[in-house]
Amino acid sequence: MTLRVLVVDDEPQIQRFLGPALNAAGYDVLRAESGREALQMIATAAPDVVVLDLGLPDMDGKDALREARRFYAAPILVLSARDREAEKIAALDLGADDYVEKPFAIGELLARLRAALRRHAGKASAMSKIEVEGLVIDLEKRRVVKDGAPVKLTPREYDVLAVLARHAGRVVTHGQILTSVWGPAHKDDTQYLRVFIGQLRAKVESDPSAPKIILTESGIGYRFGEG
Repeated sequence: MTLRVLVVDDEPQIQRFLGPALNAAGYDVLRAESGREALQMIATAAPDVVVLDLGLPDMDGKDALREARRFYAAPILVLSARDREAEKIAALDLGADDYVEKPFAIGELLARLRAALRRHAGKASAMSKIEVEGLVIDLEKRRVVKDGAPVKLTPREYDVLAVLARHAGRVVTHGQILTSVWGPAHKDDTQYLRVFIGQLRAKVESDPSAPKIILTESGIGYRFGEG
């Protein structure tokens, strides 16, 4: 399977340089020239890895990184001419997987891309099956079983459950869930999400009135219970 790389940079020379080099290395290259365009493409095209410049025309790249991390879990490599340590630390604290300074050698960038993808694959493999309160979620096969019996979920119900399960033990905000499953345009539809969660609980909880799998964090979001 060909992996997709989204290159976010408004410098035409960088796009002209990186595109052919990444293609030659076996990647399918997607392009964005602004933060807003990048966020839309991350949400809709689901690239396998993102190379993100910090100097974007419409927003600071760190703001784009912060927004992307609300709904995107795959690797993000920051690419920038900013060499201050504070910038690197801020980008990494916001969820960047690595940091490559301009000017850079393509060999180094490719090596860092491979390393980030290996780490992500290892993490995904370790999380391929999640079990809690008699519920088994097979993320690789998109299959859910409760007390040995298959659970019939709609695609959206499964996607919401998977988002929560992948962050087991951590609070996932309303906006993060809505953006991840329905897209950025729906990040404020919290009332709809509450109704949807109620329907999902009816299928996966032993007692939906006293949930132990999908826990509510009042005013914030939900947390997937740890078994």
